[in-house]
Amino acid sequence: MLPRNQRLDLAAGGSESNINQQSTIATTITLTVTLGLASACWVFTIRETNGMNEGAATQLGSFAFFITMWIAMMAGMMLPGAIPAMTRRRDVSGRVLAAPVFAAMYIAVWAVVGVAVYALYQPHGTVAAGVITIAAGVYELTPIKRHFRERCRECIRSGMVFGFDCVGSSIGLMAMLIVLGVMNVTWMAVVAVVVVAQKLLTAKIIIDIPLALAIIGLGIVILAAPSSVPGLVHITVHMPMM
Repeated sequence: MLPRNQRLDLAAGGSESNINQQSTIATTITLTVTLGLASACWVFTIRETNGMNEGAATQLGSFAFFITMWIAMMAGMMLPGAIPAMTRRRDVSGRVLAAPVFAAMYIAVWAVVGVAVYALYQPHGTVAAGVITIAAGVYELTPIKRHFRERCRECIRSGMVFGFDCVGSSIGLMAMLIVLGVMNVTWMAVVAVVVVAQKLLTAKIIIDIPLALAIIGLGIVILAAPSSVPGLVHITVHMPMM
């Protein structure tokens, strides 16, 4: 069945080829604008976090700085994987502004998560980082994770509902990012790739179980040899006195 806006256009006398062309143009615009915004957010995030990564000992700074950086980080990491949902929402609603409204509500949910992170976060040791990373790997294997991941891939009701579902799907990965180094651009990129892949691809045991085991293995490595994990332990070099 055609989306509601396309059915109305056909009823008004538009040809199906013209309607499909309009839909393609709208999808291209959504894709271009979203990826452009995400790229700009990545540039901003990299610039703002430069020199601030201290691994498990990272300080968040002021609330204004952190929430600005967090929103930009979430937009850069999360919006590319939300493009199919934004496009579906626009097609179903038949409104041009449906996609940007959907995206804004989606990022607003992640902004609320950022407020919670700022309230609860404390610089921590490698034991906490290892334990939470292991827990994140275990979470990837749970029915709760699978439930929210599937809902995140299918939701078109609103950006807020989509956001809550995707938080449920990605909360373990985000917890891992926070304890490994919330200002670490490398870990941001790794988590972003996994999050986008899980939004776009159907769950498959042959991929999901090795990923979960790899995360658990990383947590074990952190507990056994934290200095072997790049960027986790901030080492201060003292210059000899002259």
